[in-house]
Amino acid sequence: MLWITAVWGLCFLAIRLGLQDAPVLWFAALRALIAAAALLLVCMVQRRNLPRGWRTWALITLMGVTNVTVAFAAMFAGTAGMAIGAAAVLANAQPLLIILPAWWLYGESPSARTLLGIAVGFAGLLVVGLTSGGGSGAWLSLLAAAAVTAGTLLARGLGGADLVAASAWHFLIGGALLAGMAAVREPAPTINWTPQFIAVLLFLSLVGTAAAFLAWFREAARSRLDLLTAWTMLVPVIGIAVSLFLPGERPPLSAAAGTGLVLASLWLVFHQRSRRTGRGAGTKASDAAGQTG
Repeated sequence: MLWITAVWGLCFLAIRLGLQDAPVLWFAALRALIAAAALLLVCMVQRRNLPRGWRTWALITLMGVTNVTVAFAAMFAGTAGMAIGAAAVLANAQPLLIILPAWWLYGESPSARTLLGIAVGFAGLLVVGLTSGGGSGAWLSLLAAAAVTAGTLLARGLGGADLVAASAWHFLIGGALLAGMAAVREPAPTINWTPQFIAVLLFLSLVGTAAAFLAWFREAARSRLDLLTAWTMLVPVIGIAVSLFLPGERPPLSAAAGTGLVLASLWLVFHQRSRRTGRGAGTKASDAAGQTG
C-alpha cells in the first residue's frame, strides 16, 4: 500500500504535466488503453485464461465504465480545472465514501468513531472544494472518487476470476469508451509527442495504472475495505507535498485547513482499527503465556 499510494500521489503531477501536450479525454483514453495492452501482453505470455460467465463479464464491464471511463475522465478534467493538491484530496475521498456501502454490502459495520470520521471528513471536503474555487473542478474530482469507490466495491465480486485478465479487459472496455467520447468531444486532437509527454504517459499507464490498480484489486479482494482505503490518505499528502514545489500551485490556508480535516478524519478511522488489532494480539499473547506457565 505504501508504494501504491506513493505512485498515485505522483500521478496528479504527471497528469498536470501531460495535459500541457494532450487534450483531456484523449490523454485519459491513452492511459487506459496502454495499461490494457500491457496487461493483455502479460496474459498472452503467461497463457492466462479469459474470464468466464456472464456475471463476471457484467462486473468487468461495469468496472470499466465506473473505474476507468467515468473516473479517468473526471480525474483528468478535475486536475485540469484546479490546483494539484486540492484535486488530489477530493479525488481520493474514497475512504469516506466506501464505509457505508461496505457496511451494507459486506457487513463491515462502522463504529461511532468511524461515523464521526465520516462527518469530519465531508466537512473538510466541503472546505477544500469551496476554497479551491469550487465549480466543475471540485465536483469532477469528487465524481472521480465516487467512481473509483464503485469500481473497488465491484472488484470484490470477481471471486475466482483471474485478476490480471479481468483488470486488462476492464481497462480495455473503459479505455475504448473514453476513446469514443474523445472522438466526439475532441475530434481533431493535437498531441505533442515530446519526450516529457511520452515519459509521463508511460509512467501513468504502466506504473500508475496497470501495476498499481492490479495490486489494489488484489488487496481489495482480501482486506476490510474501510481499513484498506484508509491507506489512500497518503495520496493527497503526497500530491500536496509535490504541488508545493510548483509555481502557482500553493493552496490557500483555508484549503490547507480543509485538507487537515480530511486527514484527521481518516486518522480516526485508521487508528481505531490499529488499536483494536494491537489489543487483540496482546490479549492472545497474554492468554498463551498464562497457559504455558
